[in-house]
Amino acid sequence: MFTTETLVFLQDLKANNTQDWFAKNKARYETHIKTAAKAFSDDLAPRLAARYGTDVTAKIFRIHRDLRFSKDKTPYNTHVHIGFGDAATGAAWMFGLQPDDLVIGYGLFTFDKPHLTRWREAVQGRPGDQLINLMETARQSGLRLSEPELKRVPSPYPADHRNATLLRRKSIAIWRDDLPLEHALGDDAGADLAHAMRVFDPIRDWMIDHLPA
Repeated sequence: MFTTETLVFLQDLKANNTQDWFAKNKARYETHIKTAAKAFSDDLAPRLAARYGTDVTAKIFRIHRDLRFSKDKTPYNTHVHIGFGDAATGAAWMFGLQPDDLVIGYGLFTFDKPHLTRWREAVQGRPGDQLINLMETARQSGLRLSEPELKRVPSPYPADHRNATLLRRKSIAIWRDDLPLEHALGDDAGADLAHAMRVFDPIRDWMIDHLPA
């Protein structure tokens, strides 16, 4: 599981983001990042599966950065990102750990064509009104929502549609940024974060009803 040594490694990597440094510290990476992430994922995924009655698949994102289209050529990510795919919606619970920051989230980050069609059919009507209220409640409780991708309401919907902000979306994601780092550390982290993920249940329940996988 993750420990304070995980945070120390990420902080050191942030200050020494080179292949030479990484090679000299690979044993630390293997122990405090790679092995710890696997243990954490193996603990949290079945907890989510049991609570929500769905198949959950963990994906640990690579520490190596994709440099093909980036001006920043530092070779390594200085965070741990793990997604927990939710078979019931096609969305995922997300976990992000940095040296001084812990973020969790839930969302469907790119609507495919069938999802996009179902989304627009839903949010143009009363289910959209319901979702607007759920999102406002989430904001008021301190959660953060992703911004709409489109600048204009797509046709054939009117520009002044009451749910224009939803119609301009091509994804939906909601985040919690205020958890102490300690929730990600130690043997109780999986249980703590499974409980913390409940904050996303109202949005997920709406997706179950109106945007199933």
